[in-house]
Amino acid sequence: MINKKYLTEFFGTAALLSVITGSGLMGQALSSGNDAVTLLGNSIATGAGLYVLIMILGPISGAHFNPLVSVMAYTHKQLKRKDLVPYIAAQISGAISGVWITHLMFNLPIIQTSTKIRTGLGIWVSEVIATLILLTVIYLGLKYAKKQIAMIVALTVTAGYWFTSSTFFCNPAVTFARSLTDTFVGIAPQNILGFVIPQVIALILILQIIKK
Repeated sequence: MINKKYLTEFFGTAALLSVITGSGLMGQALSSGNDAVTLLGNSIATGAGLYVLIMILGPISGAHFNPLVSVMAYTHKQLKRKDLVPYIAAQISGAISGVWITHLMFNLPIIQTSTKIRTGLGIWVSEVIATLILLTVIYLGLKYAKKQIAMIVALTVTAGYWFTSSTFFCNPAVTFARSLTDTFVGIAPQNILGFVIPQVIALILILQIIKK
């Protein structure tokens, strides 16, 4: 029998990527080329979707949907060692599935590679800061405002789309999956490490800060 928590992480992450990718596609289709309108629709839909997913799936798996969050939970003994790798595998496979399902819904080629360049010092620094903010919000939210954690995280991500130059990826699974869609939300494969390395640096920093 498939572990219910792993399945929840898979479907939750798949749904999140479907919301991210689909709202980007819909935004482009309806915005007449106005990227600000597309980003607005993309950010609102992502925040709303994330709120719902955390609310309904959080009691089952913790609603991590992010390898960094799972590692942080593991270091604080909120996730067992035997569950860490399956959680991450479920998140990555779920993220990819969510992108492919969205392509199917919009009658696009399922297998794609992004050509959207996202690189440069400013973007790399932005991704460190964005990930630090997200992980800090999750840590403090679970500690001091657990009942409001879904709203806190959803609003942080929605705002993050707008005040960071990297548009708040903060998630290795999301980053990799978005390299597989040549749409508004895509990231060129050669830019993946430029996002994942800052994300991991932020995780290391926050774990060190929390220890003190």
